[in-house]
Amino acid sequence: VQLQASGGGLVQAGGSLKLSCATSEHTFNTYAMGWFRQAPGKEREFVAAIRQIGSKTTSYKDSVKGRFTISRDSAKNTVYLQMNSLKPEDTAVYRCAALRDRDWKPVGYWGVGTLVTVSS
Repeated sequence: VQLQASGGGLVQAGGSLKLSCATSEHTFNTYAMGWFRQAPGKEREFVAAIRQIGSKTTSYKDSVKGRFTISRDSAKNTVYLQMNSLKPEDTAVYRCAALRDRDWKPVGYWGVGTLVTVSS
């Protein structure tokens, strides 16, 4: 199972970035999808998730609510994370993951991380 994440980069505080995670049609249609991040010296943390295709139910880490939006495009088998009003504390390596639909738990399929750096 491959998940290909992209879209990271360097941005000033207050700016925006859009991350993409492309995967196979089977993975896209079978699992919920999510984004996690890990900052230097910190543990990995949940950022956002979206249920399986056919549902628009989403979940967000409290600190990103109202700033980040997760979405999925079934035509491209791709999940997106639109990040607005970025803050220096959003700096981290972001990874997408396939999740169990009923409880958002990772099933073991992870994309390679993409680095997001937010300068103050």
